[in-house]
Amino acid sequence: MQSPHEHIEKEFLAVVRAYDKVIYKVCYLYTTRNASLNDLYQEVVINLWKAFPKFRGECKISTWIYRIALNTCISFMCKEKNVPELVTLTWDTDRVAEDDELQIMLRELYRLINQLGHLDKSIILLYLEEKSYEEIAEITGLTVTNVATKLNRIKQKLRNMKKEE
Repeated sequence: MQSPHEHIEKEFLAVVRAYDKVIYKVCYLYTTRNASLNDLYQEVVINLWKAFPKFRGECKISTWIYRIALNTCISFMCKEKNVPELVTLTWDTDRVAEDDELQIMLRELYRLINQLGHLDKSIILLYLEEKSYEEIAEITGLTVTNVATKLNRIKQKLRNMKKEE
């Protein structure tokens, strides 16, 4: 017979396994010189574990995970007052040949995204993860209208950054 604690632990591990790539993607965008990807990932998982018993299912589990992951990474960045460092993509482009045009475009996109502020970075990450405006609003605490406006501005900002190079 499983104890309640063992049951919660198994359920938590299943959730972390199911959303492992999501957590890594969020952490990747906030990786800095002083905060490695693994450090941020570990910090997010610890915060998820602390909050897991309080999860009441009032929102989708993915929304809850994004919210905690983004808040953890942003808080970590603010505490450390780090300047973002550009890092290369690994998990999404490993399957693509080194000189593949898609890989080059992805690296360029992530390099530009890394130059955005915390909120803009969060919004564009969620957009690239194909989250609806409603889901982005729920995760970030913005209104749906504000999400739409910010997304248009972020896209324009990325275009301008590309043109200026």
